[in-house]
Amino acid sequence: MTLWRRTPRDAILVTYSVAQFAVVPWLATGWNTSSTPVRGAAFTLLVLLTTYNVVVVTHVFTHVPWFRNPALNALASMVNSVNIGQSVQAYQLTHVRNHHRHNNDRPGPGGVTRDTSSTYRRGRGGEHAGLLRYALGGALSSLAGRGAEILAGYRLWRVGPREHQLLSLATRTPHRRRRELNQIRLDRAAHCGSLGVFAAISWQWTLLCYLPAWFLALALVNVQNYYRHYGARPGDRAADAVSHYGRLYNLLTFNDGYHQEHHLRPNAHWSELPAVRERHRCVLDGTTRVVSPVPAMLGFLHRDRPMLHRAAIPGAPPGGEL
Repeated sequence: MTLWRRTPRDAILVTYSVAQFAVVPWLATGWNTSSTPVRGAAFTLLVLLTTYNVVVVTHVFTHVPWFRNPALNALASMVNSVNIGQSVQAYQLTHVRNHHRHNNDRPGPGGVTRDTSSTYRRGRGGEHAGLLRYALGGALSSLAGRGAEILAGYRLWRVGPREHQLLSLATRTPHRRRRELNQIRLDRAAHCGSLGVFAAISWQWTLLCYLPAWFLALALVNVQNYYRHYGARPGDRAADAVSHYGRLYNLLTFNDGYHQEHHLRPNAHWSELPAVRERHRCVLDGTTRVVSPVPAMLGFLHRDRPMLHRAAIPGAPPGGEL
């Protein structure tokens, strides 16, 4: 029986995860004796490693776990929870079962979006929230959440009764629900334990490098998500996300640019996304939608981006399954 759930090419992502897991504490060991330029380089590297892991590596894993063996997937979840500073299993629940269910929706009658990561969540008048408010506000919220998890060590990081969103998103099948909630607990223990290790190696590095780099990485991840949806048309399955088809970018990011296609088929493996585009080419090419000439992280450079969310486009296909 093969080790891999889909393809041996996922070994590249596993290698990245293990490499980051090893490099980060190594950066901590040299902090106290390093020069200012070296510290700046280490900080930048940590930001880039964490951002890439969230945007690409962990994102791919949450949709299609790499291994056939559940124990290996559980271990990969714990390793990447250390790498991204939060539970991968919790991210899987909020991203796959919330974001991809509600697809960056607008506020409903109660003034609240069902997608908790929606770019419209704190917007006004049917507009997206401001970029800085979305990016920094989301990072601050994550920082507060991680602080609460550290304090929850007294209950061994179990999902508490007040964590309503995670409890509501966990599957209702009893044995699977136990496994998911227990994985969150293991992920949190791994992450909090790593903070203790980092502080033991160098508390100066932990406070002055790791935590600021982690915060900046989360803000950049929010910028990425913002421009993956900025200007797109909510409720239209063929135009509710933004794709970028640059070959080099998609080679380096495992087809991360195929975001509209990813929204059409969230469970498609990264290697299948170009085929998803071909399968739905007639509908996608026949729909007025946002295609960015730059990757989402640089979406602010897309100056002439059409604002499809501001008005219904005549002739657009109705929402629904494609």
